[in-house]
Amino acid sequence: MKREICPQKAGERLSELATTFYLTTVAAELVHRVREAGYEDVLPVLLDVFESEQEQRRQRRVERLRRASKLPQGKRFETLDLNRLPRLAGPLRELAGGSFLERAVNVLAFGLPGTGKSHCACALGHALVEAGHSVLFTPSYKLVQDLLAAKRDLALPKALRKLDRFELLILDDIGYVQQDAEQVEVLFTLMAERYERRSMLITSNLVFSQWDRIFKDPMTTAAAIDRLVHHSVILEFDAPSYRSKRPEGEEVRP
Repeated sequence: MKREICPQKAGERLSELATTFYLTTVAAELVHRVREAGYEDVLPVLLDVFESEQEQRRQRRVERLRRASKLPQGKRFETLDLNRLPRLAGPLRELAGGSFLERAVNVLAFGLPGTGKSHCACALGHALVEAGHSVLFTPSYKLVQDLLAAKRDLALPKALRKLDRFELLILDDIGYVQQDAEQVEVLFTLMAERYERRSMLITSNLVFSQWDRIFKDPMTTAAAIDRLVHHSVILEFDAPSYRSKRPEGEEVRP
């Protein structure tokens, strides 16, 4: 059913949209001139055209964000059985609203392998992309290797600036990061750079008391945890593994 809107409201909305499109002259002159010419009844029709343009721009932006995110396409909320994770359904819905990104809050997901951490992280990433937020998904070991290569090429600041464009950085399986001193250094540098500025979502099979396996040095471990937890939401995945519980031959979706 076509929406009905009075010419006055249509004119106000038209000016708002023209401003968001950076059409400053159109925003200042269009409605005024249409009314002066006696065609005020055309304003709702013009509004329909401008709103179609707005939706097309939104879709193009979402498509660009989706390509840049590198999120696995199949791991969405539609393919996730939240009945297995009843305590997390509410927090995940709230996080999908995206307000935590404005406060640079981190999301930390802990649980044994196969409990759905990565699937939930990706599903949340997809929901945020659909809402127009910039997200990057990457296995932790790969990002660390990329940063280490950038450091060796004297390009680490440039690499960190590139990552800074993303409102949310999803680091999957941080427990599998190799324990080389140089790798630990670039990982800690990344965390320090994003602290209180940009959000991170980290999945881990290791609880905090085991993070000395990642950072080796107790002081570095404590400093990393302190930065991550200061503004954070912690999600605990205590469901049985999808892999161990599935019937033989059943597809594993998380």
